[in-house]
This record gives sequence, C-alpha cells and structure tokens, in this order.
Amino acid sequence: MKMIISNSSSVPIYEQIKKSIINQILEGELKEDELLPSIRVLAGDIKISAMTIKKAYDELEKEGYLKSIQGKGTFVAPKNTELAKEQAQRDIETYIEKIVAISKRFDIGEEDIIEMFKMFYREEE
Repeated sequence: MKMIISNSSSVPIYEQIKKSIINQILEGELKEDELLPSIRVLAGDIKISAMTIKKAYDELEKEGYLKSIQGKGTFVAPKNTELAKEQAQRDIETYIEKIVAISKRFDIGEEDIIEMFKMFYREEE
C-alpha cells in the first residue's frame, strides 16, 4: 500500500492516512476484502506511531471503509456505494466553493460558470 505523509502539513497525520486509504479504496487501488498491512507493519513502513495508525484504522472502520477480523487482520470492507457517493459529493462541494470564490473575486458571472460546466460535460460525452 502506497502512502505519502507530510509532517509539515497542518492536517493531522492520522487524517492524512485516512484520506490516503479512502482515496485508494474509491479509486479501486485497494479492492474489497483486500488485507491491509497490520498496524505495526504500516507504522514501521511509514515511520509513524502505531497509535496513530490504530486511530486511523479505527475511524475508517467506524465509517464503514474497513473491517477487522480478530486474529486475521484488517480488510477493505465491501463497497458501500452511498459512502462513495457521499465522499464524491463532499469533494465536489469543496471544488465548487473554490470556483465560486475565484469567480466572485474576478467578477465572473454565474451564467458564465454554468456555461463552462455545460461545456466540460459535453466534452466528456
């Protein structure tokens, strides 16, 4: 499992780990029922405290992305399409907020932004 963690980021390390795992699940890099590295192994690989990894794994399990089986390990949970859709909507909202801020700063009208969206959608078809 690949993971890039930034010690200089304002985002807590366990959140960076969570986001990385979620992205890998949503992008299909981590498959349903795939075994994840143990907490100790991942902690050693990325040189992070085992408690930090445990916190990330625990939260991902509560959110439905992972499942733990006593004595066997931690696995990618069956894909919950609602979870994936909700995450995608949150990501889109973040980008839309940035688009609106930029358009207001440069006095670009709502109609122009909507037309740009329509144009990009047509290009994808």
